[in-house]
Amino acid sequence: MEGEEEERRALVLLTAYVLLKRRRDLNNAHAQRRAEVQRRVRHQQHSFQRQRRMLMMMIAGGVRSDDRIRTRPWTTTRTTDWWERVAMTEFQPSDWLEKFRMSKETFLQLCDRLRPRLARQDTSFRLALPVEKRVAVALWRLASNVEYRTISALFGVGKSTVCRCVRDMCHAIVALLGPVYLQPPGERELEASAQLFLSKWGFPHCVAAVATLHTAIITPSDNASDYANPGGWLSVLTQVVVGGRGQFWDVCASFPGGTEPADVLQNSSLWATAADGGLSPASPPSFMGKPLRYVLLGEACYPLQSWLMKAYPEERGCHPVPAEPPRLFNRRLARALRSSSEALLRLRARWQCLSKRNDCGLDVVPTMILACCILHNVCESHGDAFRAEWQAEVAEAESPQPGHAPLPSTGVDQGRAEETRKLFCDYFQEQNM
Repeated sequence: MEGEEEERRALVLLTAYVLLKRRRDLNNAHAQRRAEVQRRVRHQQHSFQRQRRMLMMMIAGGVRSDDRIRTRPWTTTRTTDWWERVAMTEFQPSDWLEKFRMSKETFLQLCDRLRPRLARQDTSFRLALPVEKRVAVALWRLASNVEYRTISALFGVGKSTVCRCVRDMCHAIVALLGPVYLQPPGERELEASAQLFLSKWGFPHCVAAVATLHTAIITPSDNASDYANPGGWLSVLTQVVVGGRGQFWDVCASFPGGTEPADVLQNSSLWATAADGGLSPASPPSFMGKPLRYVLLGEACYPLQSWLMKAYPEERGCHPVPAEPPRLFNRRLARALRSSSEALLRLRARWQCLSKRNDCGLDVVPTMILACCILHNVCESHGDAFRAEWQAEVAEAESPQPGHAPLPSTGVDQGRAEETRKLFCDYFQEQNM
């Protein structure tokens, strides 16, 4: 009897366990079903709101890329797959050049190079954006400087996603492409650049020009007065070195707009590199019968050095008129300095986030400037076309580039610098005769 009682008790316990397990499984299944229904409802609501925002923007004036309405068939697309269905399949070469400032071939190569830093894994909640779409979102921002909400509606992503795409791509460009497209030249590159300066600009024994670029910014939270440049507006000051091919060799983009260009130069790596002869072969080439290192050219706001030539001071008022050799030197120098001004103009015209006020934070702006300089070198080295109408857009920018006051010619290198500058005067005098 006791054995039968034990068996019945065990059977009752087993039955109760099975019933409890079945009830728990049913509850879990109902909870998962409710969660799935709620997730689908939220997704539909989000899609509806996004399409509604797109529709409202189309009604208000259409998607714009550069503050002008362009009558293209794809500008009225309201679906969130605009990038996959229209841009990647229907864009013509002129569309790629206009909207992304580069050819489709260069764009795809750029994506492949940045893939190690930009690729993301899918999660249980959403699919990761493809690298091509992330790069396209960021390039649209750099090329047009339009608001995040406009790009968000166009590509069907959130504004925070647009911000992350811009930040991530700029950092990836600096990390992966900077060592390739932005580095000091070797001896062959120096010699080729010197030949280009001589043949195109008529200035011998010169390999690069130093110039400055001011990028307008929003008012920073701290030390806003430091960012006021000579033009009276707030900016970040960038120093660039432009070679004979119109590409950048060195970029320093981290100084407030009120900083003197001479201070930027003396605190940059270029100063130490050039002073140690790093921009010239170990055996200096001959010039005017003397061994002389290659020189760089700069505006009057820079200090005169044996490796950095600038113009003679302009004589006015009661001072005597400068002799013909210095005047001739100044004219040839001004002509050669057009190499840097033209390169900066092409940079600002191609990437208009540098020609209009940039509303990104100060932690992003220097990296964005550096990334744009690298992208400039990428496009120039790949031979991508440059449109003249882009320069007209820069001419209409809110903030024209300010000028800097001349710096007196003083310093420990003054004697050698004057001797070097006189050699160039003699050269131009002989050529003129």
